[in-house]
Amino acid sequence: MSTLPRIRVSDNGRFLVTESGEPFFWLGDTAWELFHRLTREEAQFYFAARQRQRFNVIQAVLLAEFDGLNTPNVYGEYPLQDNDPTRPNEAYFAYADELIAMAAAHDLYIGLLPTWGDKVNHRQWGVGPQVFTVENARIYGQFLGQRYGNLSNIIWILGGDRPAIFEEDDYRDLWRAMAAGIDEGAGRRVLKTYHPPGRRSTTDWLHDEEWLDFNMMQSGHGSGRDTAVWDLIEHDRALTPTKPTLDGEPNYEDHPVNPWRNWDPANGHFRDYDVRKQLYRSVFAGGCGVTYGHHSIWQFCGPRYPGINHTDRTWLEALNRPGAEQVQYLRNLLESRPFLDSLPDQSVLASDPGIGGQHLQALRATNGAYLMVYLPTTRAVSVYLNQLSGASIRGWWVSPSTGQLAHIGKIDPATMPATIMSAFDVRRHTPYRLSEEATAAVTFTPPFDGPDWVLVLEDADKFSLPPGVVE
Repeated sequence: MSTLPRIRVSDNGRFLVTESGEPFFWLGDTAWELFHRLTREEAQFYFAARQRQRFNVIQAVLLAEFDGLNTPNVYGEYPLQDNDPTRPNEAYFAYADELIAMAAAHDLYIGLLPTWGDKVNHRQWGVGPQVFTVENARIYGQFLGQRYGNLSNIIWILGGDRPAIFEEDDYRDLWRAMAAGIDEGAGRRVLKTYHPPGRRSTTDWLHDEEWLDFNMMQSGHGSGRDTAVWDLIEHDRALTPTKPTLDGEPNYEDHPVNPWRNWDPANGHFRDYDVRKQLYRSVFAGGCGVTYGHHSIWQFCGPRYPGINHTDRTWLEALNRPGAEQVQYLRNLLESRPFLDSLPDQSVLASDPGIGGQHLQALRATNGAYLMVYLPTTRAVSVYLNQLSGASIRGWWVSPSTGQLAHIGKIDPATMPATIMSAFDVRRHTPYRLSEEATAAVTFTPPFDGPDWVLVLEDADKFSLPPGVVE
């Protein structure tokens, strides 16, 4: 039995928290084929790596995408008898039980998909077969709810890369039935969301569904670099009733850029910088967390399972890729501040926020304790300080690629704009000058090449200095 606390929606409807109200920043990884393709030993190795990298949610599918009904798992077990959702194979699910418990032992939640979407709708792509009806979806949901409903490290994700409505077919009754079945089997209401297809959000069809506790989008891999995920987040946050939202599948590290229908190698692959830009900007736009993904890991390709869609390495070679190591810095940063009281606020920017790869995204505390700006490049940014509280403001630069801090020092708004400060750069001492123009905005220039940065400004009376740093 997992000892991890259950997760629920925060009282303000914007974030996820534990049962006791402690902040829960969702840092996910997509391991879609986990139950289908990994041995016990491989799963243990994978979970240990993701725990070290400070992930806390692993998204995985019980009825997997890659012919998950008619190709057995690595131990030769099929999930269903005669592909009947009302007749699950005990041996298959007993192995899933083991991996879920193993994840909990590594302090990892499982974002559990009951099925990939092609088992509900395979008209778009996938091999299916389509086996679900409204009636058997409820029965299957009851089975899963009874089996996993009391496990505190389960967060339910329905869907599976499919729209809830496709052309003339409306699948919402089926998903409602599965959701109701899960609750019935669990004997209580459990936390649920839905995984949509690329460039779509659950708000396109499901926002008003009572069973949907928080929204999920997939900014995806087919719109090139710098998809405007910040606009998708803003759209979801503006809806009523208020629900948390997050990007559950942004561009994967080492995924080919725009691979459908025919990939042009000149487009290249998404690398760690591409990943960081999307993760930070979605969270700073108001996401309650975000999911990282790697193109080789979601499918666990290697000698046993050749990669599809232009993979460039095995899953073991991908486990410690730069992006996977760097995402913990985002979690560290958000958890270092009381982010449950934060909100996106582009009005703090005196600079043009820019578009595409140049887009800046700002986040601030509602009480003025801090503000942060993500800069995808090393261009200077001008910021209004009037949203910050306190008589003295302290500044930092944070490198998303290394986690390093560069201390700007204290900024006294009462003496601005004539104050000249110096920044301490951990690599070298770099002169740093605030704007001397007669304006309420202060201009900050990153101390050295990033290529990306986070500017953090905070009430110096509310936050202490890290060990070893002096003003």
